[in-house]
Amino acid sequence: MLRGLSRWAPFTGVVSAVLGVAGGAIEIITNAPGSDASGKEVIAFYAAHAGPQEAAAALLGLAFVFLIFFAGSLRAYLLQTSRLEALGAVVLAGAVLETAGQTLGAGSVWALARDSAHLDPAAAQGLNVLGSDAIVTNTAGLIVFGIAAGLAILSSGRLPSWLGWMAIAMAVVVVTPAEALSFIALAIWMVILSILMWRRSGESAEHHAGNVPSHGEIAGG
Repeated sequence: MLRGLSRWAPFTGVVSAVLGVAGGAIEIITNAPGSDASGKEVIAFYAAHAGPQEAAAALLGLAFVFLIFFAGSLRAYLLQTSRLEALGAVVLAGAVLETAGQTLGAGSVWALARDSAHLDPAAAQGLNVLGSDAIVTNTAGLIVFGIAAGLAILSSGRLPSWLGWMAIAMAVVVVTPAEALSFIALAIWMVILSILMWRRSGESAEHHAGNVPSHGEIAGG
């Protein structure tokens, strides 16, 4: 049963991408206040949009939880090639660091959505700034994840090299003013990579099964 489930593990990347896009879309549509908003503006916004913001925070939190599972499946796939143990471990570490930063931000949004009526303006403003601008952890995580995944893909020869360069590009762009493009690219990259890993794992399994001699062949030999 566990072997059958592992066959579908790459699709955690698709789940992560879908949840992340859904959560991000809600935030964009509702136009959450920026870090320069006053405490009163923050309280007023979250009092009026508590439900959608809770949903966005939950979706984004789950998206990055599934990123860890995806990173684990990517690591397992890459470990089929020797010499990639260290890079595989760094890929997983980068995903954990990214998730820690993203869930910190999502947690701030969740707290504002649930408790804005009980916060004074200064506290609400502080939480809003934390959710908007405390990006060092998740930025560092995406840099580590992107560079390690990119180098591993380029070294393995098991996946298209352009996916490796795309991962490295995400790590570079995230430190520029166009950082939002990195997360859009991450979602697209995970979907493509998930499907490729799933298909190629299935082909490898079928090839392996075809090369296993039957009971009769073993007995006859």
